[in-house]
Amino acid sequence: MKQHVAIVSYFSVGAYDSNTVDENLILSEILSELKISHEIVSWSDPQVDWSKFSLLLIKSTWDYFDYYPEFLTWIETIRTLGIPTLNNLDTILWNSSKKYLLEIESKGFPVIAGMILEKGKLISQDEIKAKVKSEFCVVKPLVSGGAKNTLKLASQDWGKHAEKVQAWVNEEAFLIQPFISEVEKVGEYSLLFFNGKFSHAVLKTPASKDFRVQHYFGGTITPIDPSESMLSSCQAMVDEFASESLYVRVDGVEIEGKFHLMELEMIEPYLFLALSDQAIPNYKRAIAARLG
Repeated sequence: MKQHVAIVSYFSVGAYDSNTVDENLILSEILSELKISHEIVSWSDPQVDWSKFSLLLIKSTWDYFDYYPEFLTWIETIRTLGIPTLNNLDTILWNSSKKYLLEIESKGFPVIAGMILEKGKLISQDEIKAKVKSEFCVVKPLVSGGAKNTLKLASQDWGKHAEKVQAWVNEEAFLIQPFISEVEKVGEYSLLFFNGKFSHAVLKTPASKDFRVQHYFGGTITPIDPSESMLSSCQAMVDEFASESLYVRVDGVEIEGKFHLMELEMIEPYLFLALSDQAIPNYKRAIAARLG
């Protein structure tokens, strides 16, 4: 079969890609330079004939959590067709639910993991206090992205929000985590790795009086050079959990000089390709190595 690659994206409605550089187009330019036939397609487009592709580069499926059952069905369709993907389907399934954070924590890595509020289960404030020892906490869906249905609240104000959170939990599982003040004070670091090797890094700083670092909530993104200790910590997690992945973004914070993981992004992370001189060349080399 002649090589024909799909850059897998989503139907954009502007919810998750406002004020961003279109990295699908950057990836398309890279593939063109490598003389690789390709198309940009949406994972949810019923008109796509997936069987015509030799490989899927899963790049920007940014609404997968909005249509999670359909996304899981799509994954099984691709699996049945036997089409290879980057990143691979097992990785994507594992990474699609934030319960993976508890697994990483169980293996001894510093992680802001929290506890799961199981779907349909009555929330116990006493259990939360016992497991999430923090003055403030953050509640988010177990399958989510883009700060969707994410709420920061003070432990003493739980009663004011309990009914709302319980209604959410009646519909789907949630994760409750300790709020990390360093996110507001300093920001969240993102280190990008291609084929297991460090490429570049940024610091995402939230807008004033906010805790969400996403650019569409007013966050600021600045290229940085990570410290040796931060890079070493992130590399160890990549080696353990993402060594076979084309791309992975390690998001986290430093607490008393020690890097703590907040997200290990291996499904559809924004790669900040336009913010670093070495990012696009590194990405191109990684893709060329995978595609021969």
